[in-house]
This record gives sequence, C-alpha cells and structure tokens, in this order.
Amino acid sequence: MIEIRDEYCPQNHPCPVMRICPVGAITQRGYGAPIVDQEKCTGCKKCVRACSTFAWVDDKVPNTFS
Repeated sequence: MIEIRDEYCPQNHPCPVMRICPVGAITQRGYGAPIVDQEKCTGCKKCVRACSTFAWVDDKVPNTFS
C-alpha cells in the first residue's frame, strides 16, 4: 500500500506527483497532503520514485531514507 508521510510533505503547492500516476489514483484538496485511492492504485510506485521529499512510501518496502 502506498502512503504519504505528512511530516515530509511540504503541503504548500499542488503536488507534482499527481501528474505521474498512470491511473489517476492521487487527488489533493487545496494544498493539503495528497490522498491515494487504494482501490485505483496499481502499486507501480512511480509516485514513490518521483517525490523529491521522500514523502511517498510503500509500506511493504523498508524505507532507507527515514
């Protein structure tokens, strides 16, 4: 499952990672933390690799950045 770590997400701009998702599983309200629709998410991890602040994590894979 892909998750957002709010403490790493700046939440001060439209999340550029939303454009990366091939199935449109990511939404954002205002400048809040992005939300992943787990029903739509295919687990491709493009969002995890694209985030420059390492806010996106796959909870099945140990995160070496924290």
